[in-house]
Amino acid sequence: MGMALGGCKGGPVSDPNIVPLIDVLLVLIIIFMVITPNAPTGLPTLVPQAPPPHSKPEPPDPHTIVVQVMQGGKLMINQEQSDWNVLGTRLSDIFKQRADKVAFVEGAEEVPFAEVARAIDIMRGAGIEHVGLITAGDNVRTEPL
Repeated sequence: MGMALGGCKGGPVSDPNIVPLIDVLLVLIIIFMVITPNAPTGLPTLVPQAPPPHSKPEPPDPHTIVVQVMQGGKLMINQEQSDWNVLGTRLSDIFKQRADKVAFVEGAEEVPFAEVARAIDIMRGAGIEHVGLITAGDNVRTEPL
């Protein structure tokens, strides 16, 4: 901390000491770097792997539950007609006695994704832990309930 006083004609000249200012700024930068949260992560996903070439396809599990969202707001659980109002309670009843809580949802091509997302939300609310998506190329045969 020094101040240079010169013998100039204009009067005293002071040179400010900016070292403490730089120290404070460096401490603030470090504090903001530490408290900055990590980048947000999305939902954990499992990406299906392609089967090895020349392998036989596995038959589907007969206990697989597939919720189909069809055009016009129609729903089907496997091959049973359902309604949006009873979807959650029906799925809760189905999965009440099951150990693995896995189900799939399939949306018709002309159905907006918002309806498929609504079905996924209801399925998660019914206690289904893992919800898989079935695309147009997948052939999943289900048994009636």
